[in-house]
Amino acid sequence: MSAPFLSVVIPAYNEAERLPQSLKRLHAFLAAWGRSYEVLVVDDGSRDDTARLARESGVPGLTVLRNEGNRGKGYSVRRGMLAARGDHRLMTDADLSTPIEELPRLLATQDAGADVVIGSRALPGANIEVHQPWYRENMGRVFNLLVRALAVPGLRDTQCGFKLWSARAANEAFAAARLDGFSFDVETLFVARRRGYRIVEIPVTWRNDAATRVGMLGGFLAFPDLLRIRFNQWLGRYRAEGGRP
Repeated sequence: MSAPFLSVVIPAYNEAERLPQSLKRLHAFLAAWGRSYEVLVVDDGSRDDTARLARESGVPGLTVLRNEGNRGKGYSVRRGMLAARGDHRLMTDADLSTPIEELPRLLATQDAGADVVIGSRALPGANIEVHQPWYRENMGRVFNLLVRALAVPGLRDTQCGFKLWSARAANEAFAAARLDGFSFDVETLFVARRRGYRIVEIPVTWRNDAATRVGMLGGFLAFPDLLRIRFNQWLGRYRAEGGRP
């Protein structure tokens, strides 16, 4: 079986209410788009009908992977990315906070030479239709300042859940990644940059969903993860096979 052009990886935890509508919208866009694709929903130990409803969605080429227990968003995205077969691999949130209609712009940027394309809410030209609460936005700004200081300088928004990876960059970065929580974005981008992959950030449309699964505790735990990334690097845990940095 030949590899599809695109893989879409969706981490999902207790998403029975939002996921069916998102899959319907995703399928409508991709079917009209006309390129081969697969969709991987990674159910992170949901206690509701997330997995069953995903399987019954009728989306062609959809695979549901179920974690044993709640392992974390980072674990789920990593599992999906490494199971994906597409030449291009899109990570998107279950609520489609960034509309799937933004995908062609990311693909065009990748075609122009980028290995990883990040949808950004922080660049000029970004269209924030619904903002997060003020405390989340401010916490995000502080976190990004630390991200730029400790991990990936120059990137304005590492946490937007809409990123397009080339197959090679995804395989290398996610195979080396170790963090299971919400800092996995920073870690995989850190690894990708260390391996010499080109990362480009572009502004996108984004709308906050009040039913977000990102709790305040998870947000605070992301801060010490930045030090763990640097510590893992110091121990050589992100070194490629054969000793290549």
